[in-house]
Amino acid sequence: MSARRILVVEDEAAIRQMIAFNLSRAGFEVDEAEDCSTARLRIADSRPDLLLVDWMLPDSSGLELTRTLRREEANREMPIILLTARAEERDKILGLDGGADDYITKPFSPRELLSRINAVLRRAAPPSDEPLIAGELRLDPVSHRVFVGEREIGLGPTEYRLLKFLMENADRVYSRTQLLDSVWGQNVYVEERTVDVHVRRLRKVLEEFQVDGYIQTVRGAGYRFSTR
Repeated sequence: MSARRILVVEDEAAIRQMIAFNLSRAGFEVDEAEDCSTARLRIADSRPDLLLVDWMLPDSSGLELTRTLRREEANREMPIILLTARAEERDKILGLDGGADDYITKPFSPRELLSRINAVLRRAAPPSDEPLIAGELRLDPVSHRVFVGEREIGLGPTEYRLLKFLMENADRVYSRTQLLDSVWGQNVYVEERTVDVHVRRLRKVLEEFQVDGYIQTVRGAGYRFSTR
């Protein structure tokens, strides 16, 4: 499978190069642009898998570029993440309402950036019809049913989405915030403890079917799905 390609649109060379370096180390193919005009040329030449764009650019704004791309049939579904020093909630809402898939406030760590990029790419990927299997546990994404051996487990819609996401990303630790973004959605404002409530419900159901220990708590970090 070829590497995912990310276009980084940032006018500050030091920041752009730092981002490009960390993305390359993570296995991505990286293109760079210092303004919206150059970004449009890069996109026309070869559409990236994800656009990482700074809000403030010399010839226009990253938000305006996002809005323009969303009006174009060829780029309407392109994943876009806005980078900005604007930390106000109204700015975040403005960016998301303008068509961005996510919003990262500067300064940010390379780890956070990679986590956000991977989350957006997962959401943009077409769903797979292949069952997810872990030991006797089997999740069928076509019928939205979960089985232990031949016995079907009855799960609520949120517990189903939570289990599906964790099984798709087995052995990776996710914070409560990351789970809220990925399972509930970025534009749904609920408290982080909501995640704990649904994790407890999911564990209780799995334990009733003698499938316990798969949903693991990682102290100070979050939750992961693992059979180990």
